[in-house]
Amino acid sequence: MLMPKRVKRRKVQRGRMNGKATRGNKITYGEYGIVAMEPCWITSNQIEAARIAMTRYTKRGGKVWIKIFPDKPITKKPAQTRMGSGKGNPEFWVAVVKPGRVMFEIGGVKEEMALEALRLATHKLPCKTKIASKADLETKVEGE
Repeated sequence: MLMPKRVKRRKVQRGRMNGKATRGNKITYGEYGIVAMEPCWITSNQIEAARIAMTRYTKRGGKVWIKIFPDKPITKKPAQTRMGSGKGNPEFWVAVVKPGRVMFEIGGVKEEMALEALRLATHKLPCKTKIASKADLETKVEGE
């Protein structure tokens, strides 16, 4: 699973996910990508599941880029523990995703194969997404 090698702080606050993505909102490497439509936390397991779904469908043809990284530790208290006595221990890692963020990109395969691979990957993700091409996002940004 993806996780940072080192972190400055072991436990972080939950934070807020309001607003749109200002960075990572363009398709830079591949031809097609998965774009988030709502804010969410995506765990390292979900990222890995989506990656596996895409690479399996394309039979390891083409190239897949993962443009999000889980760098936020989420803590949990043990089951059947009373309230109080501090914050729980880090259990898993998440990537904070805002609307408009391009999460995965794919290139080097036919259009039908790329779209189907991305569709399979969207089923592994916890938030509403859309599949966009490089041309779609470029025209949308210029039109704003």
